[in-house]
Amino acid sequence: MKITKIETLVCHARMRNWVFVKVVTDQPGLIGWGEATLEWHTRSIVGAIEDMSHLLIGEDPTRVEYLWQVMYRQHFWHGHGIVRATAIAGIDLALWDIVGKVANMPLSKVFGGPVRDWVRTYCHLGGGKMEDFYQTPADNAKRFAELAQQAVADGYTAFKSMAVPSTMPIEGMKPVRAAAAAVAAMRDAVGPDIDIMVDCHARPSPAMGLKFGKALDDFGLYFFEEPCWPEAVDGLAKINAALTTPVASGERVTNLEAFKDMFDKRAVEICQLDITHCGGLSAAKRIAALAEAHRIALAPHNPQGPVSTAASLEFGFSQPSYIICETVHNDVPWRQDVVEEGFIIEKQGRIVRPNTKPGLGITINEAEVRKHPFQQEIVLREFSPDGAVTDW
Repeated sequence: MKITKIETLVCHARMRNWVFVKVVTDQPGLIGWGEATLEWHTRSIVGAIEDMSHLLIGEDPTRVEYLWQVMYRQHFWHGHGIVRATAIAGIDLALWDIVGKVANMPLSKVFGGPVRDWVRTYCHLGGGKMEDFYQTPADNAKRFAELAQQAVADGYTAFKSMAVPSTMPIEGMKPVRAAAAAVAAMRDAVGPDIDIMVDCHARPSPAMGLKFGKALDDFGLYFFEEPCWPEAVDGLAKINAALTTPVASGERVTNLEAFKDMFDKRAVEICQLDITHCGGLSAAKRIAALAEAHRIALAPHNPQGPVSTAASLEFGFSQPSYIICETVHNDVPWRQDVVEEGFIIEKQGRIVRPNTKPGLGITINEAEVRKHPFQQEIVLREFSPDGAVTDW
């Protein structure tokens, strides 16, 4: 069995271009699907996959670990930059999909069998619709409450919001009060038993992240996400130590060594590795083992396309420390048209039962993908009131 071709299919989904990776073999009908979506870097990803494909054509696709090492260590530069790590991830997912199909088993069984009967999921406010999730002003507490109630009406027992505004490195209490009012409105709207997450998007400095965290600590958040840059590991650890709310981070971390540093300093209680950015399932399994040794939970970052979701779920069924899966369902109205999925989502509670199909259990509808060709993504940018550049 040999790899004969590696293709990319780009599908424009408003804020993102989903980059699907198709690994073709010399066995009739045997292909693997992966995803390497990276916002605002679509052309770079497609080019990186093309560059790496020359290392893999003619190789056995079931030698996944060997091929991962080839992709990561050859071409001189190690593959932990965000573009290279994402490209590796897309190919790696497709290779594992092939392994599952050859074995005629879902990947969770390939990895040793499901460790749980179902996986809990959570949504973004607005179901991931850009205008609702990313562009609701933090001082619009009423709108946050409405969106929270809609998430619960859609069957979710947990949801994530971006209730923390962008700030300068040091500001007074006005933005902190706005964030607290938004979270208070959501808590009042949904009651004490629904889990609320707040995502800071790594916008605050460590000092401001700590201010926000302390102001929100009494609301019983499920987790407090990216309260400062993940590179500021010491600051992240200081925030985590000061709060009772668990701190979550890791979506922008792309290599095992950086995760080790984060875990050793107890900078997080929840690891949000992104399977499509950290090097794929091969790398994710190593990160998960390291997290388990530190008793750190897993809640992978997953706002991308449907192959990413399928991979995150297969990973969740195979990992004891996995607690919840991030999902989006309303980013584009035709999301389900491009994919056939093997797992079942129960509307009440939005829990997922195991996939029963081989590999990732998904099939991409290439004709539907072609209806949404590449377009430049909508650019989202942030500036401070004085015009200085800040984080989106």
